[in-house]
Amino acid sequence: MKANIHPDYHTITVVMTDGSEYQTRSTWGKEGDRLNLDIDPSTHPAWTGGSQQLMDRGGRVSRFKKRYEGLGI
Repeated sequence: MKANIHPDYHTITVVMTDGSEYQTRSTWGKEGDRLNLDIDPSTHPAWTGGSQQLMDRGGRVSRFKKRYEGLGI
């Protein structure tokens, strides 16, 4: 096994969008650096169940709904 090929693994502080912070170990940055997140699980729609929108380009969604309106879906 080669010596000194692994990245430095150290403690950093992660700052969430609401200002809360926690410490974790990472190869990012240097010892004691702060990682400020732009998106985190408390604000991102993928985790919070945010609303989804269908974009109707060229009437595709409306044509689909019209075609299958009788199925009760």
